[in-house]
Amino acid sequence: MAVRDELAESLADLFTNLSAMVKGELEGTNNQLLLLEKMNHRVAEEYNGFGDVASGLRVFVEQLSDKNKNFDDYVHEIDAIDKQVTEFEAAVSVLDKYVGMLEKKVLSAYDNVHT
Repeated sequence: MAVRDELAESLADLFTNLSAMVKGELEGTNNQLLLLEKMNHRVAEEYNGFGDVASGLRVFVEQLSDKNKNFDDYVHEIDAIDKQVTEFEAAVSVLDKYVGMLEKKVLSAYDNVHT
């Protein structure tokens, strides 16, 4: 009977140890799942923040676009003024050459009268 009690005792120890091992594995898996759940919540919070940032950026870009449209009007005015200035410079250059030519004629006529 002592042999049988030893066998029963060994089997009981085996089942106890096996049960403890399975329980440990299940607790480890459960802890990993809890960690994964916390990580998912954290990532979700982070992405919610990114959504707010993206919305803010969208509004900022729309405002910049509106300002850019206002600047387009000024750019067209500046281009028109630049064109007028270029034409004015050309006219001044022609007048300068004409005045230079008149000056030479006047000096030549003055020299002819005084010589």
